[in-house]
Amino acid sequence: MAGIKKITKRRRRENKTDYKLRLGMLKSPLRRIVIRKSNRYISIQAVESNEAKDKVIWGITSKALLSHGWDEKHSGSLKSLPAGYLTGILFAKKIDNKQKYIIDIGMARNIKGSRICSVIKGIIDGGVKIDVGKEIFPDEKKIEGEHQKKEIKEMLKKIKSKITGLKSGGKADEK
Repeated sequence: MAGIKKITKRRRRENKTDYKLRLGMLKSPLRRIVIRKSNRYISIQAVESNEAKDKVIWGITSKALLSHGWDEKHSGSLKSLPAGYLTGILFAKKIDNKQKYIIDIGMARNIKGSRICSVIKGIIDGGVKIDVGKEIFPDEKKIEGEHQKKEIKEMLKKIKSKITGLKSGGKADEK
């Protein structure tokens, strides 16, 4: 028996699925907020699991910021800290904020101040209740783009005011 080697599942070998963590999330009655980052965008989805079948309720990518005033010439930075934060706020405005959610970051490393943490901060600032320690969030100055050029800082402020003016459900406040 000592010579038998356990073969790991393909998705685990490819660093795509942590089966132990996924099983715990599937057993939970709560919906999940799935956050993934690619080479170009950050995507967020609200997912409901029923009998180990995932159903995407609603999803968004940071590419949606282009329709909210993100300058096309800065489309290469749609995976940055500020873009993640703004996408998180936009996502929170579109989903049911009365539901409880758990965060699913998949195989991404949980690093203090990372882009994933900026997305979580945006979701929380958008009105969704998530239990998370505040010490993981990036510095407020980085989220607001203080380290960026002046034109980018102005663009970020303009987009944030436009997004925060949305009611839940995606409609603008009527005055």
